[in-house]
Amino acid sequence: MSKPKYLRSLLPIGLALALSSTAQAQFAPTGTTSVSVTIGPEAAIQIDTATTTITAAAGFSANYTGTTNFTYKIRTTSSTGSGTITLKVTTDFSPAGGPSVATPPTAGDTLAYTCTLSAPGTACSGSQTSSTTAATSVSTFGAGAKSAIAGNTGSVAWTLTDDPQYATGTYAATVTFTISAT
Repeated sequence: MSKPKYLRSLLPIGLALALSSTAQAQFAPTGTTSVSVTIGPEAAIQIDTATTTITAAAGFSANYTGTTNFTYKIRTTSSTGSGTITLKVTTDFSPAGGPSVATPPTAGDTLAYTCTLSAPGTACSGSQTSSTTAATSVSTFGAGAKSAIAGNTGSVAWTLTDDPQYATGTYAATVTFTISAT
């Protein structure tokens, strides 16, 4: 005598359920797992003050000077990595009539800077002239560069030409610092 048709179709389902309950993991007093992480190159920068004020001695005897301090963190790839810190004047001085990075009132007027940096980076060499069209160097990093967990420090010392052509007033420009790592 043959089995009813509905029993023939339920039999494989029942067998699968029975086997699945025996295939479940067994509980034990201990267990392990493998924890995996991929560490890649990273970089971050923090400008220590929102506004850098540059000042000069009276009587056109000295250019305007001031300093922007920053803290950076970096990790470059061990064998082929590199990194940079650059800056760019992203908004020129305003209002009109005062200093200008893009179109100074007198040829040769500049917003220049020098750099200092604690290891592992290498500070820019000599005086650099800032630009509104291209990023300019603050620092470079080689392969395997690693900052301290709290970060490392650096600064940009600004020099702005004191030109009698500047109208009196208060002027501001925006400078954007960018750090990168590979």
